[in-house]
Amino acid sequence: MAGSSVVIASNRGPLSFSLDRDGKPSSSRGGGGLVSAMSVAAAQDDAVWICAALSDVDRSVATSSPRGRIDLAGHDTGGAAVRMLAVDESVLAGAYTSIANSTLWPINHGLIDTMPTYDDRWLADWDRYVEYNAAFAQAIAESAADDARVLVQDYHLDLVPAQLRAMRPDLRIAHFTHTPWATAEDFARLPGDAARRLVEGLAGADSIGFHSPRWAANFAACAAATGVTVTAPLRVHPLGVDPVPLLARAAERDVAERAGVLRAAVDGRRVIGRVDRTEPAKNIHRGLLAFAELLRQRPEHVDAVVHVALAYPSRQDVAEYRDYTSDCVALAAEINGEFADAARPPVLFEVRDDYPRSLATLGCADVLLVNSLRDGMNLVAKEGVLLSPDVALVLSRETGAADEMPDALLVDPLDVEATADALHEALALSGAERAERHRRLAAAAAALPPHAWLQQQLDVLS
Repeated sequence: MAGSSVVIASNRGPLSFSLDRDGKPSSSRGGGGLVSAMSVAAAQDDAVWICAALSDVDRSVATSSPRGRIDLAGHDTGGAAVRMLAVDESVLAGAYTSIANSTLWPINHGLIDTMPTYDDRWLADWDRYVEYNAAFAQAIAESAADDARVLVQDYHLDLVPAQLRAMRPDLRIAHFTHTPWATAEDFARLPGDAARRLVEGLAGADSIGFHSPRWAANFAACAAATGVTVTAPLRVHPLGVDPVPLLARAAERDVAERAGVLRAAVDGRRVIGRVDRTEPAKNIHRGLLAFAELLRQRPEHVDAVVHVALAYPSRQDVAEYRDYTSDCVALAAEINGEFADAARPPVLFEVRDDYPRSLATLGCADVLLVNSLRDGMNLVAKEGVLLSPDVALVLSRETGAADEMPDALLVDPLDVEATADALHEALALSGAERAERHRRLAAAAAALPPHAWLQQQLDVLS
C-alpha cells in the first residue's frame, strides 16, 4: 500500500501553534535533542511524524489541514511531514492529564503519594486513554507503507503497539519509554486490568526500548507479575547529547546577554547551578534543603557560593504541581531570610520558561546539582558537563545518566545531609581531579547523540 516507510508517533510533536498579533496561527519549534533527532528522521522523503493537537490553536490548524497534514497546509515544519491529530478535547484531557500525567508519570517515578483514587471518574479516563491510543494506532495504520518501521514514543502511547499489531501485522514496531519504568511493587498499585493491558500494549512491539538496564529489568518484573508473556527483546539505548548544535546555540547573543546579567548577580561567587522543571520528581525542594544545610555546616561557603536555580513551570494545570512550585519558591525565600546577614542573597531562584537563561546557568556552573528522585535519563546532567568547561556533577543515582557517569558524585536523592556533603566535596575538588573527572563525564555525555540513538532503533527493525 502507499504510505510512509518510517512513521514516528509521539504525544507532543515538533512544533506547536499560538495566535500572533493579527490573530493568525504562528508556529514555534520544540527544543531539545529528541525533537532534533526525530525531525531529521521525519524530514526524509518517505517519513511522517504523527502527534496530537495539544491546544485549541493546534486543533484549529489540524482540522483546517488536509487529513491533519500541517505541512501540506503551508506551515513551516522544517521539511518534515507532520500529521497532527485533533483528538476530542475530553478524550485528550482524560488520557493526557488524568492517566498519562497523573497516573503513569508518578507511578513510573515512584511518587505513590500523588496517585489518584481509582474511582468511576478514573475508570472513565482510562477508557479515554484507550481511545486516545487507538486514534494514534488508526492514524499510523493509515499512514504506513507495507512493512514500514514505526517508532512509538513514551508512556502516553503504551497501548499503541498491540492495537497497531492487530490492525497491521506487517509493520515493524518499536516502542521507547523515556521515563523510568515502575518497580513491580509500585506497578501493582494500578488496577489489575490496567496494569496487564499496559504490559500487553508494549508486548505488541518488535523491540521495547529504555534508557537504562534498570528500567528494562523493572518492565520484565512487571510483565512476570502480571502474567504477560513478552517475546520482544528489551533493548537499552541511552540517549546522549550532540555537543555541536548545543555549543553553537550557547554561543548566540541572547545567551551571552543572559550570562552577563547572571555574572553580575553572582558577583564573583562560585556557582552551584541547576535547571529543572517544577515537578516533584525533580526534587528541587530537597536540593534547596541540601544547599541550606551546606551553608549551616560549612560557614566558609556563606557569601562565597551562590545557588542559581532556574525552574521551568511544569503542568500548572495540576494542583500538586502548582503547590510544589509555590513550596519551592517559599523555601528559597526562607533560606535567603535565614542568611540575611550575608552581603548578598545565597539563592537566586527563578520560575520561568527561558531556554537561553538555562544555557547561561549551565555554562556558569562550578557545580551542577541533579538530584532527581528518579529519571529515565536526565539530559540536563549531560548538557551541563558539555556547556561548562570544568563543572563538577552531583548526580542522583536514581537517574539513567548515573549508569554512564560514574565520575559524578552520586547521591541518594532522599538524603539531604549526604547531598550537602557531596556539594562540599564537589566544591573542594582539586583542579587536576576536577579536570580528569570532567573529561570523562563529557565523553560519556556525547557517547550516543540523538541521531545515532535514533538510528540504533531503526536498525534493529531492519
